[in-house]
Amino acid sequence: MKLLFLITGFDYAGAENQVLLLCRELRARGSEVRLVTMIPPVAYLEELEKLGVDVVSLGMKKGVPDPRAIVRLASIIRRMRPDVVHSHLVHANILARVTRLFVRIPYLVCTAHNVNEGGWRRELLYRMTDPLGDLLTNVSREAVRGYTERRIAPARKIRLMENGIDLSRFGGDERGRLQLRAELGMTRKGDDQPAVDGPNPFIWLAAGRFVPEKDYPAMLHAFADARRSFPDSMLWIAGIGPEHPHIERQAAELGLSNSIRFLGIRTDMPALLHAADGFVLSSKWEGLPIVLLEACAGRLPIVATAVGGNAEVVLDGVNGYLVPPEEPVALARAMVRVMALPPEERRTMGQRGREHAAANYEMSRVAGKWIELYEQASGRKLPASRALPKEAHEG
Repeated sequence: MKLLFLITGFDYAGAENQVLLLCRELRARGSEVRLVTMIPPVAYLEELEKLGVDVVSLGMKKGVPDPRAIVRLASIIRRMRPDVVHSHLVHANILARVTRLFVRIPYLVCTAHNVNEGGWRRELLYRMTDPLGDLLTNVSREAVRGYTERRIAPARKIRLMENGIDLSRFGGDERGRLQLRAELGMTRKGDDQPAVDGPNPFIWLAAGRFVPEKDYPAMLHAFADARRSFPDSMLWIAGIGPEHPHIERQAAELGLSNSIRFLGIRTDMPALLHAADGFVLSSKWEGLPIVLLEACAGRLPIVATAVGGNAEVVLDGVNGYLVPPEEPVALARAMVRVMALPPEERRTMGQRGREHAAANYEMSRVAGKWIELYEQASGRKLPASRALPKEAHEG
């Protein structure tokens, strides 16, 4: 089987993570896989090379439409002659559909990764180009329901395909946990003393790009409020993005500089989760966040906003708590509620999350659904999975 993935870019983000895992699974089954990005890729390039995945960029500039991309993509498809083209995210989905006017694509599946991909103009483009695609998928039940209700695609052409996670990557020992906590320990400005007194401060972890939809301002206000009850608590935030300078300034204005650590891009999320005590997400909207699946895999209790597919991952009162979006007071109250729980109850919450992820989002299960779809679309049967090179498998 020949399969071509098309995606807007390739960064350390949720959609890219899913494409990488699918590439790994398909290569393990002997498929020829090519990854085409609209703008130059910046993440996972070494692992993709080890997997034997050919990566090609269309050379576009972010935010700048370029009709030549249609010609370039059509040429790549014409040479490869894939059995299935699978596009991800709104710009790539529209590009793939329009390109189909100029080159034969036996089967085109487009995947949206959010309940909101950018407003009514993009939704209009989805409706206008719908006849050019064979299937539209989304990652949560809430997103599928929303797309169907807003008539972005007819019910017969939209399908739920959840995100998946490799649970085997998440674990760790107490020594590693304590070592990372020490390495990331905060210090007061001007000296080398710990910024937080006490040997075991509660550490919250957050992860995601610094963009408006993640609503980090609400998170900071909630954390500042929660620290009135738990003044030793700390917050780690992993990620980059255009709003990072603004959020760092806001943290200083709220007097949080010594209790927040901005970690930048991290490739050791399993270790970070193992070192933290709870996970917090303050998004205004979402699809099915990979970071919540990772928090479940890492056995952390979660506080998250009740948007998109969050309620499908965080079962309120079972493995965490859900709160309305854009309500810092409610977010703070839930954070305090988690910190006030006895440690054994927090561990029980975390274990329930792990079990929920294992039952519903294990990557082998999710990849199996995609393999079945690709086989039906192409009429080709994929062989059983074989061992990959050790380096590629571990990533």
